[in-house]
Amino acid sequence: MRNAMYLAPFGELSDPRALVDVAVAAEEAHWDGMFLWDHIWQPPSSVNGMGDAWITLAAIASATRTIRLGPMIVPLARRRPQKVARESVSLDLLSDGRLTVGVGLGVDANGELSRFGEVVDDRVRGDRLDEALVVLRALWSGDLVRHRGEHFTADDVDFIPVSMQRPHIPLWGAAWGGSGNRPIRRASALDGIFPWMTSPVQLRDMLEIVEQERGTLEGYDVAIVAQTPDEAQQMQDAGANWLIRSLGPDASARQAITVATAGTSSW
Repeated sequence: MRNAMYLAPFGELSDPRALVDVAVAAEEAHWDGMFLWDHIWQPPSSVNGMGDAWITLAAIASATRTIRLGPMIVPLARRRPQKVARESVSLDLLSDGRLTVGVGLGVDANGELSRFGEVVDDRVRGDRLDEALVVLRALWSGDLVRHRGEHFTADDVDFIPVSMQRPHIPLWGAAWGGSGNRPIRRASALDGIFPWMTSPVQLRDMLEIVEQERGTLEGYDVAIVAQTPDEAQQMQDAGANWLIRSLGPDASARQAITVATAGTSSW
């Protein structure tokens, strides 16, 4: 079982230096991972400042040596896969192969998508996400890519260098408890699943689908948020092999440092 912190770069933690301090403390306390929310905007009434997840992760990668890190999750439907490919390979090299990338649809909470003219229809965004994953993994390969799809184009291009992790950077697919099978089946084709707002019973049901799709759960990451010792044990019994401690969007720098320093005993 591995344990990770899950933090929003909001408020006091919008300063990359604050999250670097948390990551260093977490590594010293033997946490296995630290993942950051990847958002663009929320109204000042709900979030007092917001930092960039990718820039912050680069700073964390430079200041740590062992802890796994990554954005959780990247709403690929609103991103250009070629830009994500460049960013992620650079971050994987900078971290000596410690990057995990979570992917999903994202949400239009408080207009985070619609205020920027992004697609908000879930089905269309699902189609864009699936196609973006095809392009992203093709670009990661280092081979010549010829892709002309409904949403994205990569016309006779190859991306060098490739990532340190081979055959590719691990991808975890986001899924919501009770959200239907499409996100679960998408995650089944990736390297792991990151269920959100999911009960132990729902997690078992999800993993039944994943196992049917893959044939086995061996080598597959199952990362689930748990906030109490009892919940952590229930999620582990249901099949989780990563327990994620989320501090929520209102966490202060002091709270984050306290949890990081306490290590996994904070459960």
